[in-house]
Amino acid sequence: MSAAAFGGFRPGLAFRLALREMRGGLRGFYIFLACVALGTAAIAGVNSLSQSITGSIASQGRELLAGDIRFELNNRVATDEEKAFIDSLGTVAVSSGLRSMARLPDGSNQALVELKAVDAAYPLYGAFESEPAAPLGDMLSENNGAYDGLAAPLLLERLGIKAGDEILLGTARIRIAGTIVREPDALSDGFGFAPRLLISKQALDASGLVQTGSLVEHTYKVKVADASSVPALRRQAEEKFPQAGWSVRTSQNAAPALTANITRFSQFLTLVGLTALIVGGVGVANAVRAYLDSKRGVIATFKCVGAPAAMVTTIYLIQILLIALIGIGIGLVLGALIPFVAAQFLAGVLPISTAFQLYPGALGLAAVFGLLTSLAFAILPLGHAREVPATALFREQGFERARLPSWPYLVAAALCLGALAGLAIFTAYDRTISLTFLGAIAFSFVVLRGVAVLVALLARRAPRVSSPALRLAIGNIHRPGALTPSVVLSLGLGLALLVTLALIDGNLRRELTGNLPERAPNFFFVDIQSAEVEGFRALLQKSLPEGKVIEVPMLRGRILAFNGEDVAKMNVPPAGQWVLRGDRGITYARNRSENSSLTQGDWWSPDYTGEPLVSFSAEEAGELGLKIGDTVTVNVLGRNLTARIANFRKVEWESLSINFVMVFSPNTFAGAPHAWLATVIDPGATAKEEAATLKAVTNAYPTITSVRVKDALDIINVLVGQLATAIRAAAAVALVASVLVLAGALAAGNRARTHDAVVLKTLGATRSTLIRAFCYEYAMLGLSTAIFALFAGGVAAWFVVSKIMSLPSSFLPDVALITMAVALVVTVGFGLAGTWRVLGQKAAPVLREL
Repeated sequence: MSAAAFGGFRPGLAFRLALREMRGGLRGFYIFLACVALGTAAIAGVNSLSQSITGSIASQGRELLAGDIRFELNNRVATDEEKAFIDSLGTVAVSSGLRSMARLPDGSNQALVELKAVDAAYPLYGAFESEPAAPLGDMLSENNGAYDGLAAPLLLERLGIKAGDEILLGTARIRIAGTIVREPDALSDGFGFAPRLLISKQALDASGLVQTGSLVEHTYKVKVADASSVPALRRQAEEKFPQAGWSVRTSQNAAPALTANITRFSQFLTLVGLTALIVGGVGVANAVRAYLDSKRGVIATFKCVGAPAAMVTTIYLIQILLIALIGIGIGLVLGALIPFVAAQFLAGVLPISTAFQLYPGALGLAAVFGLLTSLAFAILPLGHAREVPATALFREQGFERARLPSWPYLVAAALCLGALAGLAIFTAYDRTISLTFLGAIAFSFVVLRGVAVLVALLARRAPRVSSPALRLAIGNIHRPGALTPSVVLSLGLGLALLVTLALIDGNLRRELTGNLPERAPNFFFVDIQSAEVEGFRALLQKSLPEGKVIEVPMLRGRILAFNGEDVAKMNVPPAGQWVLRGDRGITYARNRSENSSLTQGDWWSPDYTGEPLVSFSAEEAGELGLKIGDTVTVNVLGRNLTARIANFRKVEWESLSINFVMVFSPNTFAGAPHAWLATVIDPGATAKEEAATLKAVTNAYPTITSVRVKDALDIINVLVGQLATAIRAAAAVALVASVLVLAGALAAGNRARTHDAVVLKTLGATRSTLIRAFCYEYAMLGLSTAIFALFAGGVAAWFVVSKIMSLPSSFLPDVALITMAVALVVTVGFGLAGTWRVLGQKAAPVLREL
């Protein structure tokens, strides 16, 4: 075949030649395929699962909300006018929710419950299931002065009772008629710290729990005749009752908090998958470089018979694209199966379909990510191959000494990386987090490259040692074409990510189980009536003489506007959105609390009587863009009140003491009915003394809700553990990608290793000497990578724990030891596994090619 046969650049011919060369199979591309498939599968699976759950929430909105539209009021029932409007919309089901204490009749035990009282119309949609199975109305009847109720199995376990036994709730007797199997609107009601107890509205009235200032949510759910009219009905309600202060939710957005959390978690896992894909991109580059290195003779032949450089590049670009598509296809198949498999385990706790279903949007996004990554990391090795002359290839020289390719290849690689970053940012729920994450990845690549250079420099300047094996290992680290950059880059990022997550998890668990319970209050007491404050305080002082009792007035309010602008129409950063979500606890005070300090502005005088003022938490104010002198409008008990910001406070949320985002001047709520919130702090109290205190308070004041802080922390600790397990499992994908890249890098260097081993054995080196040399080399590289991972992960974890979570951070030695062990085992293990075959290579065939 001559130059004329090529006839310049012919894409059709390039495609045929590419297919012809691929007849030999995919040997040399298995790492390439695994890296692309792993990252693509992670992104496809996470996004498909997220779409499955959010789609199910949207399609089952009526059942999850148990209505077409819901009106929720805090601490008050609807007025006659509001109730008449709601009743005019359709069939209405009324329920009330609050936390309270359920206790045994003999006062020997008690437990916190999430109480829900429903009327005869509940549920309007969906099916309520109980054990034994019976109509809900029959299970919530009244018999001989006792009211039937249904409880979560956990409540029976905590109180040591069974169906048919009686408990006391406030001043009412409740007979446990059975257990709750399925509550259709449980997800839309939100997360609860205590087991559910379901009773009738009549039982709630008899309990005496709902009093002035009680923290109770009254919900009105409506079943309308025409579901398409729901958006218009919502607008009508907001326009007709602008000061109602109610939270209105429709079936189109039945569980907004759950949907938002799933979306956030999906974004995090997508970024982890993208990390695996980018780390795998290094494996792609290594695989392409090794493949092209193995094709030196073919490339040289093409060039010698006159094939244009563009033709040679196109032939191998087509092959790489075809192999990338195979890897992407494998990843898409695996990603499509992930929601189906996950649904088998999640169907009991989330509204997810167990039927197999494809999500083209998620699969398409993953495919684009995979293709862009493959191109971005394959272009530079292709450019190297284009620049190497045929004579160098025939002399068995590879691409180790090749300079950077020409500018078109650099520009093409930069464009692919830019498109990859742009796609990740554009599709993210929180683009700031995505941008920060990608910036950190890019910075990590630069730092890891610098670490590799530093390790090579230290090896080059190391003093001469007497051991031949050690001297050979040190030389291998800094020689041209050394494995140092590939090993440090491939393993460093995955290890650093795992160290970061392990340190965050360890510090958070230690805080929840050790430091925080020691600093936190022993109890929170809610719904204390003004007439009960003196007696309640006396009881606590008798039960815990060394305890410090703190009491503050407690109201609930919803922020409606800042400076007259509706917050619903404002573009609020995600970090500050929680302040505006639902009702917030608020209070008033004459003096500043001990656990806060002013950062800006002045506190009002104790006898202040001017316009209403408010003290705002400094951190939250910064997130919301507020400044001194701005106005805040809140709805409290159906009235809109506007106050001017007088100062900002630094609030120590991590202390778990009584803290509020907003503290108002006393004149703001003059004459408003409210209850009280109290804490008691006694670090020296024993578990027995705490149990006695809880029993005494519950028996003397059955309408006061008592929350033992250590019990709440135990629940949070379990949740953190489950979340950490899921995050670590996801992060392990990045580590697996790192290991694959490491294996690929070692495989790519096998040709040079073969030449070295043959020459050294010819000069008299024994197999044991070479094995020791390789072990020393891999151990030093693994140790260097582990040190970097510990430093980078430690800094990242310190920033998250101390700056974002505002918790004390410390380094955990066990994490350091585990990281070093993993790094050494992986590098030495894979290194020896990859070079064992090299050590057995016969000398003659290799020496003939040198």
